[in-house]
Amino acid sequence: MIRLPVRLDAVLVQALIAAALSFAHLHDLASAAGQDGWKAWAYPVSVDLLLVAAWRRLSSGGSKAAGWCWFLVALTASLGANVATAGLLDLDAVPAWLRILVAGWPAVAFLGGTLLAHGAPEQPEPAAAPTEPSTAAPETAPPSTTAVPPALVAHARKVADDHRARTGTPIDTATLRARLGVPLPLAEAIAAQLT
Repeated sequence: MIRLPVRLDAVLVQALIAAALSFAHLHDLASAAGQDGWKAWAYPVSVDLLLVAAWRRLSSGGSKAAGWCWFLVALTASLGANVATAGLLDLDAVPAWLRILVAGWPAVAFLGGTLLAHGAPEQPEPAAAPTEPSTAAPETAPPSTTAVPPALVAHARKVADDHRARTGTPIDTATLRARLGVPLPLAEAIAAQLT
């Protein structure tokens, strides 16, 4: 059996189809608003890049306010183009206010992308003061209260078994988290059920 280097995922395929359609709608709207040639193609790229930059900020674990703000701005631009080109707007007679919005978009996208990419860095946490060694037995962590669906545990067990078969070692929580694409608390709860 031939193994593909990339696993096809129905959600990924759906996302690619949606992105292509949204890209086309943004191009059509920009073109109808007087931005022809390469400029009409640059509009969907700038909207999609702003969405990606905002999503990266949201998934980085840092401050999420700026990420949500710019994600919603880019999503509004994308959704607006999708709805406008669905027959609700005469693309041969684009209103002046929409031409202004399209013409102003590059400045908005540049500002958002710059703020997301070069925003205030995360402040490092201060180093903890050294503590005296304790002679008491270490406390055990309380059990995780994260509910894990049985189907996810079953899938994680297969992933863990595959890892052990390939490496000869049990899977650690960080690797399990990366392979499943889940948040750390969920990965810890799953790992606790695998032992």
